[in-house]
Amino acid sequence: MIPRPPSNQELRTRKDLLQAAGRLMKQGRKPTMEEVAAEALVSRATAYRHFPRVEALLVEAPIEAAVADPAALFADDPSDDAEARIDRAEASLHEVVYQNETQLRILMANSIGRDRTDDPLPTRQNRRLPLIEAALATARHRFREDDYERLCAALALMFGPESMIVFRDVLGVDPATARTVKSWAVRALVRAALQDSASVSSNENRVAADPQRAVL
Repeated sequence: MIPRPPSNQELRTRKDLLQAAGRLMKQGRKPTMEEVAAEALVSRATAYRHFPRVEALLVEAPIEAAVADPAALFADDPSDDAEARIDRAEASLHEVVYQNETQLRILMANSIGRDRTDDPLPTRQNRRLPLIEAALATARHRFREDDYERLCAALALMFGPESMIVFRDVLGVDPATARTVKSWAVRALVRAALQDSASVSSNENRVAADPQRAVL
């Protein structure tokens, strides 16, 4: 049986636990799960539902703190240059990924090993999609819905630690070269989606202007 998607509240609780752990770790100590739960204002049982081991929580907490806030990242950029903005978003996450490579490898191993048969709780925090959506926000009106959703899914493959694993382990590519390739790729994806949306809109406008085209 496929588990139901996690609710917004479950995602929010997980994020609260990570942020609480990060605040406590900044005090220079290793907090217990009970301390993290109290800081996040949730029960100990709730904390353990999201993170069966405190070690997993403490591995991921620094990553949560390092990822840029999407709103803050684009606070000084009101442009609708979707290519430049998506490249900026990927660059910010690229730096975090390579600076936290060890923790992310542990995080991915824990995620892969977790049984999802009947567990709806998220095994990983979705940090890449908010960045992608923030980057595309000012140009959102230029995309058809299908093209936008397809674009977000394709970009999610380029953002994050999975692409780092491919570049590092499969291709033997250094971080700087990987960043150059990803910059080209994410810009190309955005450009292709914009062209697809513009092409469909143009065809629809021609049909509207000449209804007989629809039956030819």
